[in-house]
Amino acid sequence: FSMLWRGFKVEIFSALAAVALAGWLVHGFMRPWLGMQPNWSNKKLWLVWPLIFVLTAFGIRSTLGHRPANPALFAITADSMVNSLVLNSGYSVVYATYNLIKETKSSDIYGKMPREDIFKITGAKEADLPTLTTLNPSNQREKPLNLVIILQESLGATFVESLGGVPVTPNLEKLKEQGIWFEQLYATGTRSVRGIEAVVTGFQPTPADSTVKLSKSQKNFFSIAALLEKQGYHTEFIYGGESHFDNMRSFFMGNGFNYIVDQKDYKNPVFTSSWGVSDEDLLNKTHEQLLAHHQAGKPFFTLAFSSSNHSPFEFPDGRIELYEQPKSTDNNAVKYADYAIGEFFKKAQKSAYWQDTVFLIVADHDIRVRGADLVPIERFHIPALILGAGIKPQRYTGLASQLDLPVTMLSLMGIHGQHPMTGRDLSSVAPDSPGRAMMQYNENYGWMEESELGKQVVVLRSGKSPAHGLYDAKTKKLAEVPPPANAKLLEERALANVLLPDLLYNEQRYHLP
Repeated sequence: FSMLWRGFKVEIFSALAAVALAGWLVHGFMRPWLGMQPNWSNKKLWLVWPLIFVLTAFGIRSTLGHRPANPALFAITADSMVNSLVLNSGYSVVYATYNLIKETKSSDIYGKMPREDIFKITGAKEADLPTLTTLNPSNQREKPLNLVIILQESLGATFVESLGGVPVTPNLEKLKEQGIWFEQLYATGTRSVRGIEAVVTGFQPTPADSTVKLSKSQKNFFSIAALLEKQGYHTEFIYGGESHFDNMRSFFMGNGFNYIVDQKDYKNPVFTSSWGVSDEDLLNKTHEQLLAHHQAGKPFFTLAFSSSNHSPFEFPDGRIELYEQPKSTDNNAVKYADYAIGEFFKKAQKSAYWQDTVFLIVADHDIRVRGADLVPIERFHIPALILGAGIKPQRYTGLASQLDLPVTMLSLMGIHGQHPMTGRDLSSVAPDSPGRAMMQYNENYGWMEESELGKQVVVLRSGKSPAHGLYDAKTKKLAEVPPPANAKLLEERALANVLLPDLLYNEQRYHLP
């Protein structure tokens, strides 16, 4: 308030005077009616109240669409100020207050650590942008490649036979022989927005909501779209449903995406479910967009997000041989999603844009992540595959995280520049290089790293001392063990890495220079 008072005294007085004048005029206009006696009976009054409640509910919902309105529904430009002008001020205040309540601080759950120790342990610097890194791509190119990310809804390792799951992804299994296949890659969380956060922004997980939904990250927050847009790329998000779901539209429009395709943009879709058009329609539209971008001669980054593998698991008939009965199951839905992937790449590999584009297929998270373990690590295991221009077949067997993928993709594209991401460039290390993964499971934070003892795990918990374990990737079992000799080091590393993103977010120090 002191800043407003020092800089805007005239404006404040003018606004107060205008409000007072408006109140006086309205009171004078309404005075004749205020003195009138009501002539409605009590019965009429009681009958009117239900109508008032219904109209109020419609006003709050603000749409007859599939989902109620949120600020993302009205994000029609990349300028957050313009988008905010169409919102009701009272609603904006209440919505912002509601979101602030959900902005949990890691230090309130896991404990504090001196700032200098956080930076020392994580390798960050005491600077305006503590994690700013210069990217030296492993793939040096005169003209950088285009990028397409296909983010697969709930397609965890439980659906991939070669990763220990059921055999419902035959097309993905075939495609993996043509690209870089990750055998031990783990998601950062259990929700789609957490997967988007990891793959698109490279931001580390916390017990708070994903930054896709938090207030301080709706503009001037790093994303690979923002970096690529500055380098002349056309950046777009393609979705089969309503893009304002989970605040995606608002976040994307404020952070580097300059075009969004969602359900209303599909003409005569093959199939429409509760969540939107089918994956088939999504990837057909993606193919059309890529052809148009290539013809226009402008580099592009396209993020396509699927939705068929989501309850109630609806998809068109006649596309696949069902894995099981009844039709509407997750295994059948994944098999259909895999069918759509296969059909897309049949067309893509014959298209002109294939020679200039690198593709990433990755899950946002596994389906129904739950279990009695402190962190059900086997449910964080997800597939990821990189293929396209110049990509040679390889099996990456080292431990890896979703956070490593955006850095790796930029490197393979041949992009030079600076970014604040903390992930590793997996294209510049040995395929069996020891790695680390971090997993947020409700209020439990799991940190896993490879050592001579195996995959060591430490789990930070609210109000309790950290728990230690060893994870066996073959049996997919986490065995709790007494604190090892390096327990303090592991605990400090985990704590520093869950506190760092809190610091970067709250101080708004995670963006492009």
